[in-house]
Amino acid sequence: MANTKWIIDAAHSEVLFKVKHLMVTNVTGQFSSFEGTVEAENDDFSNATIQFTADVHSISTNNEQRDQHLKTADFFEAEKYPQVKFVSTGFKKKSDEDYELTGDLTIKGITQQVSLKVEFSGIVQDPWGNTKAGFSLNGKINRKDFGLTFNAVTETGGVLLSDEVKLLAEVQLQKQAEVAQAA
Repeated sequence: MANTKWIIDAAHSEVLFKVKHLMVTNVTGQFSSFEGTVEAENDDFSNATIQFTADVHSISTNNEQRDQHLKTADFFEAEKYPQVKFVSTGFKKKSDEDYELTGDLTIKGITQQVSLKVEFSGIVQDPWGNTKAGFSLNGKINRKDFGLTFNAVTETGGVLLSDEVKLLAEVQLQKQAEVAQAA
């Protein structure tokens, strides 16, 4: 039996995160450089295996000073840990469109299991004959679980940043070739 390999079409995908600032608004960041592969036996992607990496140096929050701070040891420590990595441990179909993705997320050299909700949008053929599949992902992590502990207390006793980080992604996959499975 052969699996089908899919790759992330980065030009039509986005990987975002949101963190509460001063506990009143969300600041959105994104990784502009990332890649990933999916191997699936079936077109419904049930039991697919997924690998993903994002380049920490590509982080953007639309504020250069903040982006540079995020790359320091206070946060991602990009020189020592240049990638965020994810390797799936499960991809379970809940309904026609809804899945649960579990896997090992590694940030700053610390690996934790995470669970993400996934919505499958379907498979289509683009105008150039490529087969594409679409997914929306969302979930939450505690940044402190990954050694991202920087914070500050405000004059009123509040905190600068929430511990909770929302993860959001819109992913378009492009079908590649079939890959023979090891016996």
